[in-house]
Amino acid sequence: MRYESESGDMTMALTGESLITRALIPFKEPNFLRLRDMIDAADVGFTNAEMLFHDFEGPPAEESAGTFLRCDPRFLRDLKWMGIDIAACAINHAYDYSDVGVLVNKKHLDEAGIPNAGTGRNLTLSRAPAYLDTPKGRVALLSCTDHVNVPAARAIEERPDMKGRPGANHVRTRWIYRCDPETFEALRTLDEKLGFKKDRDAHRRGRFPQHRDADTDDFFHFGPGIGSYDHWHQAGAMRIERAAKINRTTIVDERDWQENLKWIKDARRMADWVMFSFHCGYKGPSPDYPVDHLVQCAHEAIDAGADVFIGHGPHRDQGIEIYRGKPIFYSIGDFILQNDTPELQPASSYDRFGLGWNHTPADFYFTRSRDETIGQDVHKENWQSFVAEVVWAQRQLKKNRLHPIDLGMGLPMGQRGRPVLAEGATTKEILERLRRCSEPFGTTIELAPDGTGVIRPS
Repeated sequence: MRYESESGDMTMALTGESLITRALIPFKEPNFLRLRDMIDAADVGFTNAEMLFHDFEGPPAEESAGTFLRCDPRFLRDLKWMGIDIAACAINHAYDYSDVGVLVNKKHLDEAGIPNAGTGRNLTLSRAPAYLDTPKGRVALLSCTDHVNVPAARAIEERPDMKGRPGANHVRTRWIYRCDPETFEALRTLDEKLGFKKDRDAHRRGRFPQHRDADTDDFFHFGPGIGSYDHWHQAGAMRIERAAKINRTTIVDERDWQENLKWIKDARRMADWVMFSFHCGYKGPSPDYPVDHLVQCAHEAIDAGADVFIGHGPHRDQGIEIYRGKPIFYSIGDFILQNDTPELQPASSYDRFGLGWNHTPADFYFTRSRDETIGQDVHKENWQSFVAEVVWAQRQLKKNRLHPIDLGMGLPMGQRGRPVLAEGATTKEILERLRRCSEPFGTTIELAPDGTGVIRPS
């Protein structure tokens, strides 16, 4: 062989959410260093950078979900030391510190030598791949999210005569509600009597002529608005479809998703290995199971040329599928969970919990953590996860090894949140949960003598 990359061999270490706010390098526990060595030894180490690296150059956005995220940029060296080579940035927090925060975050990642995808100074650049050269071949990463905290977080495309706007690669998504015929007709009648249909028709004729999804015999839009993807959190009308029974599903905007598939196909021609990252904010039929559109998007991403699909967003593990010989991780949970130690929060964060100007960051974090709807102290699944070691030989998937990790639930804020290899009952608990989540996809996970889980290609 002229080049080592011709072998078709590659080892990927895939981690979940990195909510890092503190150093990693000083610590020496054996189970921490073994984890670090495993990631560092891989040909490529991936993380979802669910943290913004900046020095408060930009103002905070008007709102955020949970916590405004910020890490001192100097701790990027700790991620590099941990073995992280490439990072996804399309997250719901991407705009926590406005468009300035988007660009400064990218700047610090670039300067640290961590290629990153999913945000950019316009929509095209947020969709475009990032590339990493390794001895085993060129690796492309693409990254998207289906939810953002504020409408402005979605990047805007440029025109020849107008600049775009920095932001995230946001794939617009909406719920579809299905009803039996009797309920369908009752809701349609109510919609008309309340005047919603008349308002929608006027919108389509006037300010929003591009939205021509007018009602038919089999579906209509219930409520005010025009039923588009363009409204914040689908604030437009709900799409109601006629069906045999009542249920709901999710769909992505076809225009947005086709643009992402276009870039996957482009990366397939430009790189030896293609990774696709999807930050999902929608809930599936159970906490263990992904939402409908994520399964569809994962399959279509593989069909378009991705070698691996990496989901995250729920802050907990979900199932693993081997599709056409390629691994799909519907959600890898938290890798680093230090979102209760950012040094500062804006006034709006304190206001959400009735805290005033005289309260401190610790007051905010302790109050938030006790809120079961957003606090993570009470959710064990947030503090247990895994790192996936994906091994390829001659371009064929040889082995998926799952390394369970423990993030220290219950410890003081100054200690917890850093990953170490799990032991004993925690290891079995993590792998049992993964086994249960993966069974619906026909995936079998074996418990190896070394305490890892192994998925062997069928």
